[in-house]
Amino acid sequence: MTQTPQTITPTPPDDLPRTLGGLRAAGYKYRSVKQELRENLLIKMREDQPRFPGIVGYEDTVLPEVERALLAGHDVVLLGERGQGKTRVMRSLVNLLDEWTPVIAGSELNEHPLHPITPAARRLAAEVGDELPVAWLHRSLRYGEKLATPDTSVGDLVGDVDPIRVAQGRTLGDPETIHFGLVPRTNRGIFAINELPDLAERIQVSLLNVLEERDIQVRGYQLRLPLDLLLVASANPEDYTNRGRIITPLKDRFGAEIRTHYPVDLDLEMDLIRQEADVVAAVPDHVVEVIARFTREVRESPSVDSRSGVSARFAIAAAETVAASALRRAGLLGEEDPVARVGDTVSVTSTLRGKVEFESGEEGREIEILGHLLRTATAETFRARLAGLDLSGFTDIVAEGEIIETGELVAADEVLRQVGTVPGLAKVLDRLGMGDAPTRGEAAAGVEFVLEGLYLTRRLSKELREDGRTAYGPGGRRQ
Repeated sequence: MTQTPQTITPTPPDDLPRTLGGLRAAGYKYRSVKQELRENLLIKMREDQPRFPGIVGYEDTVLPEVERALLAGHDVVLLGERGQGKTRVMRSLVNLLDEWTPVIAGSELNEHPLHPITPAARRLAAEVGDELPVAWLHRSLRYGEKLATPDTSVGDLVGDVDPIRVAQGRTLGDPETIHFGLVPRTNRGIFAINELPDLAERIQVSLLNVLEERDIQVRGYQLRLPLDLLLVASANPEDYTNRGRIITPLKDRFGAEIRTHYPVDLDLEMDLIRQEADVVAAVPDHVVEVIARFTREVRESPSVDSRSGVSARFAIAAAETVAASALRRAGLLGEEDPVARVGDTVSVTSTLRGKVEFESGEEGREIEILGHLLRTATAETFRARLAGLDLSGFTDIVAEGEIIETGELVAADEVLRQVGTVPGLAKVLDRLGMGDAPTRGEAAAGVEFVLEGLYLTRRLSKELREDGRTAYGPGGRRQ
């Protein structure tokens, strides 16, 4: 029987104080969340420690703006197209919180023992004094997140009257009749709202007091709960600026508005793919580069709706698909060490076309457009990687009418057997970063890349056969 995976809650160290008196004796002082973030960020800066692990390509653009916002104590809205890492940035902020923070044991709102905010907690603190029980909250539990959906209610975010508590005899005017929503339950932490413009305008209104006055209103009752949190949100700039779906008073209450972007250069795009893609077979650098260039070509194509953007997940999924194609070949042909080849990238055009929003006039031409952009990316990678090399050894093989067959179901050994000892192959493999002792799979990947590059630069011909094989021959005729 399959067991349901369980979330492991970190256990606080035994030497932490367990009462308010012990907390005072240990020298603990109350700090707001924004003070905590500011001071911890400054420590990491001074000690040159990583501040936003896992964030690629934002070191000189987005992250300095995020740091300035945190140092200023501002709530933040991140604007950017899909797949630009906005959620990753928001979730990374939790690393700037203290590893453990004290809370009143049993408090719904994670109240600080030195700064209780609910009437119940204040009464308890007055009654027991220094014996007030203290629990410890790990920073991983101080982050709350809500995807803004049209069915989100004020009760979900802020809270609502709990009819069970009313039935128990409490009056409607009693704050303890309130069932608190996600925002107050994240008190003394970071609360993130994904796709903020998708919240109905009447729901956005409920956040006005949270952002400015730091209190909440439920069913006409104004609860003076000085919430202590950092509010961050993400939004698509189209929704934010053109359709105006974030109400003006709410926009005004965010202290910082930060634009995100896709990787600004090719190397960062490749770094992102390598970091994020969970590949099931080896994907050589030149194939990663083809995928990165392809992604950038798709983003810049006039046939693609630039307002929608092309997510970084497109490139990541492409790398994973290419690796899966290599693994499938290995499974069918009995290869032990699968290596992706440039020919495996063709499968991406059909499997990932749903990730791209095309202009309305391009209906029915999606695969044709992606295929053209993929060939362009492959040719650019070929020129960038192998420019200046003498590749006549490859063209000489087919000069007398010989044919070299590759393809999704052609084994590496068969590819290498057909080409034999090729003058210049060692230099090609060295340029492709495969070192002095490439595997047979890597060598076959290098050979196929050269053949495809020679075809795209009109020095070889190419034919796709009915059995799925690709035949490279003499001449420069186009496919």
